[in-house]
Amino acid sequence: MEEFTVNVPDEALGELRRRLSLARWPEAATAPDWSQGVPAGWLRELCEYWADGYDWRRFEHRINSVPQFVTEVDGLDIHLLHVRSPHPEALPLVLTHGWPGSVVEFLDVLGPLTDPVAHGGDAADAFHVVCPSLPGFAFSGKPVEPGWGPRRIAAAWAVLMSRLGYDRFGAQGGDWGAAVTTELAAQCPDRVVGIHLNFAPGAVPPSAADTAEELTDFERDSLADLAYHREWGTGYAVEQATRPQTIGYALVDSPVGQCAWIAEKFWAWTDHAGDPLTALTRDQILDDVSVYWHTGTGASSARIYWEDGFARRGWRQVPQLSVPVGVSVFPKEIARPSRRWCERLFADLRFYEQLDRGGHFAAFEQPELFVDQLRRAFRVMH
Repeated sequence: MEEFTVNVPDEALGELRRRLSLARWPEAATAPDWSQGVPAGWLRELCEYWADGYDWRRFEHRINSVPQFVTEVDGLDIHLLHVRSPHPEALPLVLTHGWPGSVVEFLDVLGPLTDPVAHGGDAADAFHVVCPSLPGFAFSGKPVEPGWGPRRIAAAWAVLMSRLGYDRFGAQGGDWGAAVTTELAAQCPDRVVGIHLNFAPGAVPPSAADTAEELTDFERDSLADLAYHREWGTGYAVEQATRPQTIGYALVDSPVGQCAWIAEKFWAWTDHAGDPLTALTRDQILDDVSVYWHTGTGASSARIYWEDGFARRGWRQVPQLSVPVGVSVFPKEIARPSRRWCERLFADLRFYEQLDRGGHFAAFEQPELFVDQLRRAFRVMH
């Protein structure tokens, strides 16, 4: 384990501002809303703030206040945040992000999870928290050969937790983090005390025709929203699953392109009132976008879709699990399974709740709710 510090050179920050000032902008969309993609006026304002108002050094100071490390696992450097709880009996917990997220999503929950007493909670709910950056994402290494899909990543996480001295631990994930988390539970059932998911698309039937039960209103709405997503919301995934290298040239070369590619998902997948800036602040969005930009990971992060064969089969099948499972369903999540759908998928479902606010980036959007869900889920799982 080598200590790690984020330090982007001044020259790189100046180059970003230069590229933003020289950007070639397309004309406005012919539709006045987000239906053709990110509106030009909205993105211009965000990029102007990125160039002239956003403070990357503020973010660097914040993330560098968290213990960070890099260690080589299976031939690849893995970056991680590792915060030990002041309570020795705390449960080790590995949190895994997805795309287009990063460990940035978890910065607001590290304190409450590791030191609940300092945040009005109970010491019994304390965790030692490990947040690795997925291979090809952020400050982790970029694979130079095929094979780094969720199964291999999960195996690397098992090695990582052993290296940190954690024999038994919990795991949590959303998006690709959910895929890695379920694989980890399948590979290490004797070590994983339980998992918590805020994204479980494998529990949702493909359509109403694929379930014999009479649907509830919740289930009917969930299936309708998922059908809409499949028709209108999967273009990014098909591109990244089939030609990640091609889109990667645009993302690594153009900060406006990288910003738009990610910001569109913050619009599509967060719980907001028409503008994603009501769900996340400009600084939060640009913290995440800037990590992708400064690490040049637009192409390497996209490849996880190619590795997992998303274009051929869509969402992956969840492996058969014997460990306890907790599921939190946020109202603006892409796929929202009902309890009975989760009970069919998970043999030992210990915790299930539907929330009244929040979306795909649960820890980022609703850190207090996210922490509460994890605390109560793991109370009944270990």
